Amino acid sequence: MLSIELAVTATLALGMLLVLLPGMIDLSVGSGVGLIGGIASVLVFEHQIPAPLAMGVGFTFAIVVWSLMGKLIVRQRIPAFIITLGGLLVFKGAFWLVIHNSTIPVSEGNAANLYALLTTYYLPAWGGYLLLVVIGALFVLAQVRARRQRREHGFAVEEFEVGFLKAFVGLQGLLLFAIVMNGFRGIPLSVVILGVVALLVYVVTQHTPFGRYLYAIGDNEEAAALSGIPIQKVVIGAYALLGGIVALTGFMQTAYAGASTTTVGDLMELDAIAACVIGGTSLKGGRGTVMGVLFGALIMTSLLNGMTLLAVAPEMKYMARGLVLIFAVWMDVAVAKK
Repeated sequence: MLSIELAVTATLALGMLLVLLPGMIDLSVGSGVGLIGGIASVLVFEHQIPAPLAMGVGFTFAIVVWSLMGKLIVRQRIPAFIITLGGLLVFKGAFWLVIHNSTIPVSEGNAANLYALLTTYYLPAWGGYLLLVVIGALFVLAQVRARRQRREHGFAVEEFEVGFLKAFVGLQGLLLFAIVMNGFRGIPLSVVILGVVALLVYVVTQHTPFGRYLYAIGDNEEAAALSGIPIQKVVIGAYALLGGIVALTGFMQTAYAGASTTTVGDLMELDAIAACVIGGTSLKGGRGTVMGVLFGALIMTSLLNGMTLLAVAPEMKYMARGLVLIFAVWMDVAVAKK
């Protein structure tokens, strides 16, 4: 349960990272999660459209809509806060219209099977260990490549022992995770999706010009413009990528809930922002990492899951989430002053 909740929250937080890095924000992702999940659910269970096609439609729709929001923000010079706040309300209303203010189940019939697999399928034990080997190999290759590139460009390279220790500890953590998951039912498919998204976001932010542009814009937009960075295209691209990640999160969250209801996605934008900030991402842009976001998402998920297990009253949950968000923003401001 905790691993699936972590996968959903962390996936959305990784998308939020992409727009926070250039100094933007998106308050509409929670409503977007509900809307995209609702669109796919209605297409599958009311119009009998195959699940892959329905999810493809929702995925494409999300990318187009978030690209349009990005264009409004950068080309009309409208604050991201206002555009996405309006999007929050529009998406929420559209979501309720799409599902007719009712409940669309995703756990009945053969068509539901593929949709529900997103959060109900678990890899067999051998599949989990094979995945671990692949991830470990990719991680080691990435570290070797990064060290070689830094040497070629004359940058300082950390000592081999330090790099080896980091890789060893990281691989041990992955092995422990696989053993624990296999002791239950196996690694959930949703965690695999999170791993793929985390890898893609890591590669984009750390090993592509696009990622360096995101950091440069957030650090100093004027300097980035003078350096020839296409600011508008980069920001629009970040929102387009966020749209795709919102769609994935919408499918997983709806499948996990077992139905598309009016409450799907509520407050998820705040959880995503809090996870990013707790993990070291700056709300002013220019600072943030994938590992930090995953760590912040783990803290947020553990908090929410723990309160559920302790049967904490709903009003106390709201207060706790609000206090965590305030603390995270205060921490971000405190770090920025140093």
